[in-house]
Amino acid sequence: MNKTKLFNFLLTINLLLFGSNVMSQTAEIAQTPQEANMALIGSFAENIFAKKDLSGLEQYMHEDYIQHNPLVGQGSEGFKTFFQNWFDTVPDFTYELKNIIANDEYVWVYGAYIGTHKGDWLGIPATDKAYNFNAVDIFRISDGKLAEHWDVLDVYSLFQQLGTIQ
Repeated sequence: MNKTKLFNFLLTINLLLFGSNVMSQTAEIAQTPQEANMALIGSFAENIFAKKDLSGLEQYMHEDYIQHNPLVGQGSEGFKTFFQNWFDTVPDFTYELKNIIANDEYVWVYGAYIGTHKGDWLGIPATDKAYNFNAVDIFRISDGKLAEHWDVLDVYSLFQQLGTIQ
């Protein structure tokens, strides 16, 4: 359980047990920048990757978002176009979080992208093959929103699973 969920769980238990006295005490507890950054990524992942809802992207990402993956266009519109295509061609798209680390400005996320290749994606015609590959995504946060992104993807494993390489 991440720190934010744990905090919210404990707050709920305390409210049920001790009532409004806890509310006045917890108002003094401030979220650290690291916790705020992890909460932003958590909410972003839940809405964008789990729910596949790109309609509220502006609440998570600066319009001039800098993308360091050459396959993804720049800005929030480039991100939206790339992921809408991915969601459309991999209808069972899933992201599995394995680890997350944050500091005041950056969040490092290690996880797996999982799905079945059902349409033309990355220039590869549909293979109907399942894939599961690991990635590390690094986000820079500025003014409470995603400002910049780098990634390291296990594309060898992805292309091997899709049958495009041996």
